[in-house]
Amino acid sequence: MKHEQKPNAFTLPIRIYFEDTDAGGVVYYANYLKYLERCRTEWLRTTGHDQGDLLRNPGIAFVVRSVNLEYLKPARLDDQLSVGLEVERITRSQIFFRQHIRRANPEAATGWDELVTGKIQVVCVDAAKMKISSIPEPLRTKLEALQ
Repeated sequence: MKHEQKPNAFTLPIRIYFEDTDAGGVVYYANYLKYLERCRTEWLRTTGHDQGDLLRNPGIAFVVRSVNLEYLKPARLDDQLSVGLEVERITRSQIFFRQHIRRANPEAATGWDELVTGKIQVVCVDAAKMKISSIPEPLRTKLEALQ
């Protein structure tokens, strides 16, 4: 089943490699955090903002403030996953995401298996001082338009 992408949503395909798994061929739980991070990074890139560029000018970074995940089913070696996000809300200095990791399953009623779901909160910081900073207005305006 094909999911219709909302303006505030983004998905990234991820293949599971041997390096992602434990001896039993199951993805190690901490690796899911890496996949979710890659999805947020690529989402930001699609808005025309590379994290490296933001570090250099205007000198900001987005850092994770909180993570709340539910691990529902395991991913395994060679699985092709869909890692997605939806922007729940944006404030002056924070972005709140709903994220998920899914695997296609034509036998499931929805067409996929939900493996991981969660909520992630990131905060904008002045990279030099590591203090909370406002998201620069042009960037915040662009991100808010995606909600």
